[in-house]
Amino acid sequence: MRLTRVVGAVASLGLASTALLAAPAATALERPDSPPSHRLLGDAPTERSLTAKIARWAAKHTTGADALPMPASYPAQPTLKVYPETEPDAADTGNLVGYDQIAPILNDLMSSSDRVSTQVVGESTQGRELYLVTVTAPESRRETSQQTRWRDEIRERPSAAAKDRRLARDYKTPIWISSNIHGNEWEGTDAALQYIEDLATAPWRDVKSLLSEHRLYFSLTLNPDGRTIGQRATALNLDENRDMITNTTPESVSFIRTAQAVQALYAADFHGYTGVLQVEPCGPPHGDDYEYDLFIPHAYAASLQVEKDVVEAAIPGNTYYDVSTGSVVPENTGPDSAHIKIPYRDTPSGWDDYPPIFTAQYAAFAGAVTSTVELPKSRPNSSSQTPQNAVINTAVALQTMESIVDYVEDNDAAMLDDQIEFFRRADVGAPRTALTTENIADVPGPQEWKAEWDAADDQNPVSYPRAFVIPVGDRQRSRSDARVLVEQLQRHGIEVERLVVPSRLGGTTYPAGSYVVDMHQPRRNLAHALLALGTDISAKFPSMYDISAWSLGYLWGATVDGVGRTGTGALPWTRPIFRREDRGDLPRRGSYLTFDLAGVDDYRALNALLEDGVAVSALADGSAVLGSDRASYAAADEVADDFGIDFDAATRAEVAQLRAGSAKGLEDLTIGYTGTQDDLLSLTQLGFDDLVALNAASITADPALLDDVDVLWLGSALTFSAAQTAGSAAVQAFVDDGGSIVGRGSGAFNTARTFGLVTGTAVPGNGSGNGIVTVDTATDGVLAPYAQDFSFIYPATWFTELGAGMTVEQSYDAEDPFLAGHWRRGGPGGTTPNGPEDAAGQPAVVSAEAASGAKAFVFGTSIMFRTHPKGGQSQAARGLFWAAPEGDGVVAP
Repeated sequence: MRLTRVVGAVASLGLASTALLAAPAATALERPDSPPSHRLLGDAPTERSLTAKIARWAAKHTTGADALPMPASYPAQPTLKVYPETEPDAADTGNLVGYDQIAPILNDLMSSSDRVSTQVVGESTQGRELYLVTVTAPESRRETSQQTRWRDEIRERPSAAAKDRRLARDYKTPIWISSNIHGNEWEGTDAALQYIEDLATAPWRDVKSLLSEHRLYFSLTLNPDGRTIGQRATALNLDENRDMITNTTPESVSFIRTAQAVQALYAADFHGYTGVLQVEPCGPPHGDDYEYDLFIPHAYAASLQVEKDVVEAAIPGNTYYDVSTGSVVPENTGPDSAHIKIPYRDTPSGWDDYPPIFTAQYAAFAGAVTSTVELPKSRPNSSSQTPQNAVINTAVALQTMESIVDYVEDNDAAMLDDQIEFFRRADVGAPRTALTTENIADVPGPQEWKAEWDAADDQNPVSYPRAFVIPVGDRQRSRSDARVLVEQLQRHGIEVERLVVPSRLGGTTYPAGSYVVDMHQPRRNLAHALLALGTDISAKFPSMYDISAWSLGYLWGATVDGVGRTGTGALPWTRPIFRREDRGDLPRRGSYLTFDLAGVDDYRALNALLEDGVAVSALADGSAVLGSDRASYAAADEVADDFGIDFDAATRAEVAQLRAGSAKGLEDLTIGYTGTQDDLLSLTQLGFDDLVALNAASITADPALLDDVDVLWLGSALTFSAAQTAGSAAVQAFVDDGGSIVGRGSGAFNTARTFGLVTGTAVPGNGSGNGIVTVDTATDGVLAPYAQDFSFIYPATWFTELGAGMTVEQSYDAEDPFLAGHWRRGGPGGTTPNGPEDAAGQPAVVSAEAASGAKAFVFGTSIMFRTHPKGGQSQAARGLFWAAPEGDGVVAP
């Protein structure tokens, strides 16, 4: 953290004069064209030791996930825990290295070589250790400390780094190779172990230059559970390589911490299987926030180097890519005609680097040139590999790793200059300049990429704000969602500060304490990628590889404003955020307590209270109320601290609702659910812990499963065959007895219709359509309290031909519901009438209530997709508590 970001810490240190601490007048960003001015302490001459002291102090007291501890010197050689052999182990099917063999191999290498170091950088879902292996020439503590200072200087003081001759000469540029994030894509791990052994045992004269001038980092297996089980996903059944910004998996948290700590010059992640070796860079569209003129020259040139080396190696059994036909061929026809596949050159759409949810795309925001490497020879099924294909893939992976390292070794000076420039642009708030056919001629470095660049399609022009503001007070929809969002930004190394005094930014006055993300900071590109809306790219490309919009600023439930324009104006006085700052608040005893039910943590707190037997009721405004007794206060104090929940003293009007009986008593719910891991994990994240997994077969086999269920959550349909009448009858009896159905998509709607709760038709949108939509919420409906204006769809569903008794709780915007992402239009010229124009104005969320008291509440939006749309999760919780039976609630005074 730079000195300009820690002025609030100076007073606590007692290091600054009154003049330095004098607060400037709150400055405005009302005129984007106003001349730049320095922030407090911004460019003033400073004592280097003072800067370092303040920065170190602030780093120790800053909120967010702790930085990954790195060794104080090299080698760092702990004795690694050896795990027992797992039976069965999917890696054994290809005679590949089992996870239990990795620690012994590394222990042996470390005992025989001072070039090899290992550290544990996290644990998998099932408790297996995640290893980061470093291969480099030995370093003393002093030398390692100097390397760390240079790494930080590149990121925090890039203008100084650009002039630092010692850094240019002696900085050991880092190269990072990771593997096996998909558990059933094994061979990158084996190749990395072979490469590490080669580097550790080679004659010193052969590796002296490489290891004296570089650190080579290896993340051997990013998903050891999946490697052992033989499945793509982690043990949570989530794809870790779609989780880099949501971080539901512990494995993805380890990856982003490693990316921040390593700050690689080049990062490659090894996968499989695509029939032929595939090495990125990707095809269009390229992510809005990459400095592509700094990325693409060496990314493409490195892939061409790999192509040349792999073809020349003529690895037996390897396959090749025929560029002229776009087909995979078994023959190596020589360097003039045999190729690997490079998406930038060979794939016009459908293999893009647009979202930062993948390893390579995420690592680029840490200043790296990156590539996802796909190995050629596929497996016979999802949980096994043949020994023959494993041998080929391992050889191809090893050659690819060696080629990448050779390329970086030959070009590291120019690549380091580009990395420094990446951080310099972020530091000064340089505007994003779109690459065009006119200005690509000015981009230095390798030239091969330029003929492939399509300025109209490859990257969207983007304007950065001067800052993002996450307000507090009345302008903030959810206090708890705002806190969670800030913690997530900090987890990603993004600097967040708070306004010291009420200040005017972008024409709005924000209260003191509002959070500010200054867009003149090292990770401003990542900050923009996470907070900004994104772009509607539907018309540009026929297909996308994965999601096309993901904004935390629009989908995580908090109010976020972009203000000003980058490169202009000074920000008001802010201070850093400290550990456990702004946790929950509790008034003095003696009054009834209320708290918002607006965000995910609010519902976690609610469920914790109900689990502990605390009486809670829901008020008409959507908030919760609990009593003034000692036990309620003690429980509130605990959840305030655990979840950061602010409690308020209940007003007379709120207490009057209890006396009038208009508040609904809530109870600890047992939820029967269907669906995927998205449903299970989202419900768990909301604090629902009494969950019963259901399907047609299990209910038919044991109808008593429904006896203790309070409400059904359907992430998929409950469809009973003719032979499952007992199960169908059990569900009908549940509904007839007042049991409710809440859920998402066509499956939930059709099931609710089958059992007589709703009438109408669920219309699915284009199956590949995904993105952020604008929604309108009924002012007197279930979702009206703490209403949200945006939602996520993948795909969208809407509801038509609704019958009597149906209520529209939320609709897609009537004019143009689609804001960002990829959802191709239907209508004239479209293949099916399922585009955004067909959804406009249509019901997105509906409800109904039967005479029995049974209710239905169905979402057409994708509120639980990969556990990402946190704002959607809280809407699901509201729907569940609305539909659930009434509990005893709080006793009126």
